[in-house]
Amino acid sequence: MAAESRDERFLYMISCFRPRLKQVIRVQPVLDRLPSLSAEEREKVRAAALQRGEVEGAEELLRAVERGPRGCGWFHEFLQALEHGGCSLAACYVNPSLSQLPSPTEEADHDLCVHLVQLLHSTLVDKMQTMQVAEKCLQMGIFQDEDLDRIHTVTDNRGNRDGARELLSRIVHKKDWFSPFLIALRETQHGGLADDLSGNTGGTENRQNGMKNSTNEETEVTSQPGYAIVEDLKQQENMNESFSSENGVLEACIGKNSVVSESDVSIGDRSVSNLNENLGQSCTTSDSDEDEMESRASPEPDLILRDYQMEVAKPALNGENIIICLPTGSGKTRVAVYITKDHLDKKKRASEPGKVIVLVNKVPLVEQHLRKEFNPFLKRWYQVIGLSGDSQLKISFPEVVRRNDVIISTAQILENSLLNAAKEDEEGVQLSDFSLIIIDECHHTQKEGVYNNIMRRYLKEKMKNRKLAKENKPLIPQPQILGLTASPGVGGATSYSKAEEHILKICANLDACRIMTVEEHASQLKNQVKEPYKKTVIADDKRRDPFRERITEIMTDIQNYCQLHPKSEFGTQPYEQWVIREERRAAKEEKRKERVCAEHLKKYNDALQINDTIRMVDAYNHLNNFYKEEKSKKTVRSDDDDDEPAVSKQDETDEFLIALFHAKKKQLKELARKPEYENEKLTQLRNTLMEEFTKTEEPRGIIFTKTRLSAFALFQWIKDNPKFEEVGIKAHYLIGAGHNSEIKPMTQNEQREVIDKFRSGNVNLLIATTVAEEGLDIKECNIVIRYGLVTNEIAMVQARGRARADESTYALVASSGSGAVEREDVNIFREKMMYKAIQRVQKMPQEEYLNKIQNFQLQSIVEKQMKAKRDQRKTYNKNPSLITFLCKNCHKLICSGEDIQVIENMHHVSVKKDFQLGEI
Repeated sequence: MAAESRDERFLYMISCFRPRLKQVIRVQPVLDRLPSLSAEEREKVRAAALQRGEVEGAEELLRAVERGPRGCGWFHEFLQALEHGGCSLAACYVNPSLSQLPSPTEEADHDLCVHLVQLLHSTLVDKMQTMQVAEKCLQMGIFQDEDLDRIHTVTDNRGNRDGARELLSRIVHKKDWFSPFLIALRETQHGGLADDLSGNTGGTENRQNGMKNSTNEETEVTSQPGYAIVEDLKQQENMNESFSSENGVLEACIGKNSVVSESDVSIGDRSVSNLNENLGQSCTTSDSDEDEMESRASPEPDLILRDYQMEVAKPALNGENIIICLPTGSGKTRVAVYITKDHLDKKKRASEPGKVIVLVNKVPLVEQHLRKEFNPFLKRWYQVIGLSGDSQLKISFPEVVRRNDVIISTAQILENSLLNAAKEDEEGVQLSDFSLIIIDECHHTQKEGVYNNIMRRYLKEKMKNRKLAKENKPLIPQPQILGLTASPGVGGATSYSKAEEHILKICANLDACRIMTVEEHASQLKNQVKEPYKKTVIADDKRRDPFRERITEIMTDIQNYCQLHPKSEFGTQPYEQWVIREERRAAKEEKRKERVCAEHLKKYNDALQINDTIRMVDAYNHLNNFYKEEKSKKTVRSDDDDDEPAVSKQDETDEFLIALFHAKKKQLKELARKPEYENEKLTQLRNTLMEEFTKTEEPRGIIFTKTRLSAFALFQWIKDNPKFEEVGIKAHYLIGAGHNSEIKPMTQNEQREVIDKFRSGNVNLLIATTVAEEGLDIKECNIVIRYGLVTNEIAMVQARGRARADESTYALVASSGSGAVEREDVNIFREKMMYKAIQRVQKMPQEEYLNKIQNFQLQSIVEKQMKAKRDQRKTYNKNPSLITFLCKNCHKLICSGEDIQVIENMHHVSVKKDFQLGEI
């Protein structure tokens, strides 16, 4: 067991520092010291180094080591081969004890020294007496005999210049090489070269050997000739291009690298940063810890988990079905990527087929997961693709599945293909085609959701397998299931027992052995995901509202005109639902007067809701635009003669409704301009924004609002108010892509563009509908405001999770009589109830847990079957011809359901004319 653990640590270190290892390993000397490596593997590595270069050879060697014979000191043999093969720096990175792992400062200094050698490469090659310097390096312990022999051979065969190139390419692979190299140069009468490299200050060489300098180190470094060259290069257009490395010297690029805060991780006492962007290894001259952390760039990001992430991932790494419950911003997707790679690696080592599908519930999440997480970390080893309804593919989904290792897809695409598989003439996929299914935002796996439809198939196959096992028949292969969520919710529960039942049902639907939350490393999670300061801002709505009064007067007149009598208050959602029902009923019964009046009442109700949320002028414009359009639709002009008067197509109802609005129009317009009647909620929102955007240097915020119309109107309100611009607010709206609103939806590209602007700082305030609550990769905020919008505890947790910057604020702005504050209190209570229910489920005895899960799974399948029968009955009632009657002897069609009549509620008689009893 200890040996297995040690092997895993070696593999872990290789995966962490692979990009650097590839740059500092010299293949042939190491290969010569690996007798346990097979001749076939040895030849493969040697060929890669000869044909594609030293770096590719090192990559092939690392792969061979990963595939190599485990146990029996295999990794120790590799470590010794590095140390004795002249690759001492590589040995420091691979050693799992971490005792010799270079610190970020040491790495930065090493990179700078290598870069200086590159900048002065031609001078060193031209002026250095190779063998004198090489022999001095051997005496000082920098080189080994093998290094000297190789440099001697190259110098004898190809001359001093090539010998110098060989020397430089070897020395940069050594640990703490720079200071001894300068001494070797000076002691062999190459003082000028040493001065060129060091600037005669010794700043860099001293720092590399861990010596503390009392003088300002930044000043020392900038005084070096090498540093001046670096600074000059920064001004050039090609500053990001790597220098040519004909000798295999480490490639480097200038400039800072972007660090993903989510992927910082601690290994022992040393910190390692994973990087979001593929920017190569960086050289830095800054002595600050932050800059030195950034310098640990690597050509490809390293896949490492924090302790709390590893804690929740462990059961999945052992092949169990689990739900991972981690708050927004804690790196759930990174955990999923790690589990995916581990799963596919194990399948590959076992020579078993491995295929992963990642299911999401929103189209933008496909590209987000592909671009930000799965592709950067997996593209080296596996084929990764993203698919959604927007994807333009010329091949079928089953073919995509066959060609790729990891598929990121909207759940409906998989559901459609599973349905196709059930049809004889269609090509589809089976769940058994996958070895791991990852379900993002898995709290949606309930009721008739698409996630649950997919999982019901899984549960049916699981039950079928039980039966097959009893009959000693081959089982249907089933994928591992991994669910991800920030909050499973309580499903509207009002008691702890019902909340527990909801959690158990989610676990049952996902066939989860357990639901994982962070326990052991909770303090680390708390440091990573900051809890925002919460506040509630109440707007006093006792002010007089004459604008609302005029609207309700108009609505009362319309109701009296068409004799409609609602039981709900004006301006409420129940009123809106009632008026929509009345409109549909009237349309069905072909009562035009009631239908048209109901349509207009809905517009006035919308105006009341806008008035309660935003400005009076927005409500007025909503009505005015509607009646302009109505008048235009009801007026016809002749195509031939523009001078001919327009002909009205209005009937009595149209004339009444249009005249009623125009009679009040002037009064409404005047009221909309009076600031004393303005919405108090807007005043409170303005005060909150001004306060939050003036207390932070780089503020960033989101306002969540209920409708697209209110999102757009709030954006317009901020644009129209110069005070917001003065405090640096740059706002934009972010709304959904569906076509179920009067406001034009945003395309996926438009959404992405706004989010990118928000991430870069060109926009620092998003006004969003619930589209931004869940899943989308939006930069952490200082302020999150729910503007009169209160839904459920899941949405509350998701929205609050956006406020994860330091000293952030989560605020609810609502009017006192809206009930929003009370609903928020209920959500806070439900959130506490949810965490308590999760703990109770986690502490439940395993046997009891599994019994309950099994019962809920059976219940879910039975409910689906009963629903299918009800739906079938409804279909047959609507269209009896779908029911067919066949002869029991010859199976010939005799009649259909529409030929059957029921007499006295008991006798079913065929009334088909050519129906003959003798044929049956």
